[in-house]
Amino acid sequence: MLTPQWLDQLRSRTALSALIGRSVRLQKAGREHRACCPFHNENSPSFYVNDEKGFYHCFGCGAHGDAIRWMTDHQGLAFMDAVKELAAEAGMDVPAPDPQMARAAEKRDSLRDVMAAAQEWFKASLSGTEGAAARAYLATRGFDAHTVQRFGFGYAPEGRQALKDALSRFPEAMLIEAGLRIAVEERDPYDRFRGRLMLPIEDARGRVIAFGGRILSKGKTDAPKYLNSPDTPLFDKGRTLYNLHRAAPAARQSGRMVVVEGYMDVIALAASGIADAVAPLGTALTEQQIEMLWRHVETPVLCFDGDAAGQRAAMRAITRALPLLRPAHSLRIVRLPEGLDPDDLIKARGARAMEDVLGDAKSLVEVLWEAERDAVPLNTPEDKAGLKARLMAHVETIQHPDIAGLYRRELQDRYSEFAFPRRESRWQQGGGQNFQPRSNQRGSGKWNGKPAPAPSSPESISRLNTRYGTGGTASGSRDALSAAIVAGLIRWPAQLARHAEALARTPGLDPRFETLVDCYGAADSLETGVLATILHESGLAQPSAAEYAGLRFGFLLPDTSEEQAAAELAQAIDLLVERPVLEAALATATARFESELSESAFAEQQRLLKRKLEFDSRLRQMATRHAS
Repeated sequence: MLTPQWLDQLRSRTALSALIGRSVRLQKAGREHRACCPFHNENSPSFYVNDEKGFYHCFGCGAHGDAIRWMTDHQGLAFMDAVKELAAEAGMDVPAPDPQMARAAEKRDSLRDVMAAAQEWFKASLSGTEGAAARAYLATRGFDAHTVQRFGFGYAPEGRQALKDALSRFPEAMLIEAGLRIAVEERDPYDRFRGRLMLPIEDARGRVIAFGGRILSKGKTDAPKYLNSPDTPLFDKGRTLYNLHRAAPAARQSGRMVVVEGYMDVIALAASGIADAVAPLGTALTEQQIEMLWRHVETPVLCFDGDAAGQRAAMRAITRALPLLRPAHSLRIVRLPEGLDPDDLIKARGARAMEDVLGDAKSLVEVLWEAERDAVPLNTPEDKAGLKARLMAHVETIQHPDIAGLYRRELQDRYSEFAFPRRESRWQQGGGQNFQPRSNQRGSGKWNGKPAPAPSSPESISRLNTRYGTGGTASGSRDALSAAIVAGLIRWPAQLARHAEALARTPGLDPRFETLVDCYGAADSLETGVLATILHESGLAQPSAAEYAGLRFGFLLPDTSEEQAAAELAQAIDLLVERPVLEAALATATARFESELSESAFAEQQRLLKRKLEFDSRLRQMATRHAS
């Protein structure tokens, strides 16, 4: 029985700083340790670990807990798994669970009975008359009977009450808690999965904890193509990898684990003989899933489709992995040929071609470099300076000091080779002379060897930044311009597809943009209310008028036409995308001037300051154009 006294003894035998220090770089701070918080992005340390008191706390996001909480929240373990692992390290025997935990375990077991019964019913439905369409679809995918049986394909018949009638021996409340039925106010509950090809989602022990369903009717455009179970006491999609219980034994043989985008890709690979593949479940790869992969292989291979969505998914995975990197643990990344997913590639060229593609996986640092280099045109010095700023911003998120230093050197070398290609020097031709800055004469506009004031006072720029949201943008920042554009995209959802790629590759944006960009593929069928609901379900608030008070963009006004709103929204997004690049270039130029005190550095800084003021003026004119 896990009494409070036993758990306290377990905590007292665990050195919390040593436990957390395995995956987070800690610095000694008096009687505590501190670090940048591993639960949210930040630039200055606000995460503290106190060994004497036995807890960690972040003053930025509020994350708080002890050794057990660390193992569950950060390492992704279930409570009992966390206790067993800590007890093994502390040399303690784990007693039988206490009654409360036994009741929770009993509840989970009862839900597992529900899921097992539902799986048997789905499988039987696939074999029946109603499952003809599902069987026909499986035949088009080329899955043989062994694959269909191994992965447990089933079918959810049409009908809002079919599953309830089939599982009538279970209380309806249990069906709802298991995610099989949906309860709504003032209406009868109804089956979540209807008219879909069904796949069981299993835990690391092969027990059914959730389901995924693919729609079969091409005429249903108002429903998602793939639908997964919601989070339940059994299922947490951010901490689950599809097919892990089959892929883990295969990975021990191959020394490799492949991560693809969806469960149909996993099955296509398995049918072709590639058994070490897993997939996330409707979300970008999470930090917990990365840690789960590293428990099996040191360098899993991430395989993404060769389209723009695949590129965005790769970058999201990279940004989440960078803070977690540790010696010998990283990611390798593959991008499939344009327009092909794993199933298409295997059908067109065979399993050998897929193995060849996986064998050519690139390192994380190489993909990071290529993605940022190709993100925007690099035609001007400002563009190139923006590239360097974006690369160094990524490096700053890496917690491990040695890895951060190596990444900085590697990316700087690549940048220097790109931005300053080797060419014949005029000094080698004998034409070189020592550089002598010309003395400044009144009105000449040349540098006089002393720092000069900016073309506008800091106070005036600060006022402008406060009113129109043109100041520096730390990661995940929110400001008036961002809030106004989020509100505009929610009001005009058809514009998401037009601007999704530009927003996806712009660093440091309001986190609401990422949620909206993830919806853009279905923008034509989404409505304002749906986007607002999606934001709410993601834990994000819809922008309020107070967030962009004083901004009079046309796309926010009630009588604006769709054509006018589209034009003004495009102008505002252009400013939003340009802002971090311009500010990064200005920061780089200012740092160069302060270190070199050269005429060319001074001229570059002044040119960018002038461009910044022009940018602020453009934004001010846009934001007040419709003021009465």
